[in-house]
Amino acid sequence: MSLVVENLKKTFDKQEVLKGISFTANKGEICGFLGPNGAGKSTTMKLATGFYTPQEGKIWVCGIDMSENSLEGRCKIGYLPEQNPLYPEMYVKEYLNFAGSLCKMDKEFKSV
Repeated sequence: MSLVVENLKKTFDKQEVLKGISFTANKGEICGFLGPNGAGKSTTMKLATGFYTPQEGKIWVCGIDMSENSLEGRCKIGYLPEQNPLYPEMYVKEYLNFAGSLCKMDKEFKSV
């Protein structure tokens, strides 16, 4: 999987959150975002995964232009945000089986 972000800009109301961020993460690389609260780390990830749309800039996931084919790009990337979206009463395995059943996947969960 590769991720290319070019001149990304995002504002919320009048607050400019991202001011032209650019980077590339190539297949096989391990990357991390470091910075203080409010630096734009979560916003960048939400833009890269299609949760938000940028005001300016381009994002490519595995060569797919997210502005032209967001659905195909989202199928290539996974993102677990800081606030875990699991139902609190479910274990991870139970949640994965539940989510998989919504997509009509095989019911048996196989760990690696």
